[in-house]
Amino acid sequence: MAGTQRNGFIAFIVLIFRGLNLFRLLILNVIFFGLLLLLFSVLSGSNKPEVKRDSVLVLQPQGQLVEQYSVAPLERMLAGLSGDPIGQVQVRDLVAAIDHARTDSRITRIVLLPGELRAGGFAALREVGAALDRFRASGKPVDVWAPSMDRSQYYLAAHGSKVLLDPMGGLLITGLSSYRLFYKDLLDKLGVDVHLFRVGQFKSAAEPYVLDQASPQAKEADAYWMGGLWKQWLNDVAKQRKLNPDALRQSVDSVTDRLAAAGGDLGKLAVEDHLVDGLATRRDLVMMLRKDGVPAGAKGQGIREIDMKDYLRAVSGPVSSSRDHVAVIVAEGEIVGGKQRPGKIGGASTAQQLYRARMDGHVRAVVLRVDSPGGEVYAAERIRRQVALLRADGKPVVVSMGDVAASGGYWISMNADRIFAEPNTITGSIGIFGMVYNVPGLLNKIGVHNDGVGVGPLAGAGDITRPLNPQMAQLMQGVIDKGYRDFVGGVAKARGKTFKQIDAIAQGRVWTGTQALQRGLVDQLGGVRDAIAYAAKKAGLKSSAVRYMAPPGSSGLKRLMTGFGDSAAAHALASLGLQPPAWLREMRERIPGWTLLQHAKPGKLNVYADCLCAPR
Repeated sequence: MAGTQRNGFIAFIVLIFRGLNLFRLLILNVIFFGLLLLLFSVLSGSNKPEVKRDSVLVLQPQGQLVEQYSVAPLERMLAGLSGDPIGQVQVRDLVAAIDHARTDSRITRIVLLPGELRAGGFAALREVGAALDRFRASGKPVDVWAPSMDRSQYYLAAHGSKVLLDPMGGLLITGLSSYRLFYKDLLDKLGVDVHLFRVGQFKSAAEPYVLDQASPQAKEADAYWMGGLWKQWLNDVAKQRKLNPDALRQSVDSVTDRLAAAGGDLGKLAVEDHLVDGLATRRDLVMMLRKDGVPAGAKGQGIREIDMKDYLRAVSGPVSSSRDHVAVIVAEGEIVGGKQRPGKIGGASTAQQLYRARMDGHVRAVVLRVDSPGGEVYAAERIRRQVALLRADGKPVVVSMGDVAASGGYWISMNADRIFAEPNTITGSIGIFGMVYNVPGLLNKIGVHNDGVGVGPLAGAGDITRPLNPQMAQLMQGVIDKGYRDFVGGVAKARGKTFKQIDAIAQGRVWTGTQALQRGLVDQLGGVRDAIAYAAKKAGLKSSAVRYMAPPGSSGLKRLMTGFGDSAAAHALASLGLQPPAWLREMRERIPGWTLLQHAKPGKLNVYADCLCAPR
């Protein structure tokens, strides 16, 4: 009988393994045939969309505006097949579509639908807005419609020839804020000791772990740079809408008081303030366009249109790297050690990209597009060294700052031949800090105690279960002091200034692009287009041939499969209705320094050049 039970158990195990193997083969076949279908689509020239005469280019950016996709390529492919948005839009894709359409006789106008755009900062929006201005300067109109708009969406919409809101919608313009969560009380209750070592009276990135509220210095600095950003926003919008900036500020400030007189109708108030040109449904928009001569679409419905994705497929050709060109390398996200996927800057992976550009004989100059609040000091230093080596080899390096290029983002930028920033770029924050975490109080709370002996003054100093050794604390502060001197000294040498001059505008203080230009931290206001033109000219190129370099390891099957597990799991949970609520995702985003905590080494001094300075 025992033998029969054992055989039955073995048969059961065999059955399970056969089922798992069948499931594995099924998944592999799905992936294989999916890749085969993708390859066939790429190789087939017949699937290119047709751009008909008198077409309208419809731009409907959905999700976050980014410099480089962090969504895995396979997930993008699956989303494309299913028709689902991927939640990210590359700035360069929007700009490329707009600039190509400007000289394309088949495109008569642009219709911009910004209602689902999620912008992280204003510098990227300014890049897209400048492209819309160039399009309008060619004599072609840009019509904008949205059910409702927030401050960031409207900043882009203001570049339109005509701006329309749905009658049931509204325009709500809020100011800028920088509110953070503070955890000292929580950490005290848990018995977790956080030891902060910093240089710079305005270096406030780590304050949430050692204070219960923002320091006066942090509030002073934040109010200054956010005031500069808000003034820039008002000036830019007023210029586009031909309004007086002071009158616009008054309209925004008094919206609550005046809303009652408008019957609670934000759309009506937006029309009265000349922020929009009228109220219309989407069907009204279609009828207006038809009256303006736009042909009907298929079967006489809608309008003759093409979206950005299909338009770029229709007009794009093969990218050649066999002739001399300017290489654009994107450095976006937190700076952490090692090799990282797009969405984070890896000390090893981004340095490798710069090395590849240095070794490539066809790369005559490099534009480093920086959109980063910083991160680990050593990882930033590895990238900076490669920038210096490129210049030493005679290849110009030009930095183009995006929404944020502060702290470590400035560290990797400082040795460039020239630094471009938008007026509303967030930069500066020259300073560093270090943190050590110890948990003896937490262990005591649960009845666990640490005891023993050590030989030598610093014995057990890195033990996370013991209190921080005072001598070790002194040593760590000395390391941070040296790191700050290295940072300030490096900037002073790169910018042709004295240590004292840079120290006076450093101290961890944040500046807008305009404020940084006034203080000599950047060389010129402008976007990535200006940076590329400058790099090409400095390299002696007659034309601005450009190629965006792909991140290391982002080709072939590895590129397609990177992140598939996470993506597949996310899609599976979403299909079952198990995705986390929006407010929970928002809470995670509000945790400052999440990536820093994720990569922190226990019991070690974690040294950062980071700026948690994104306004909301």
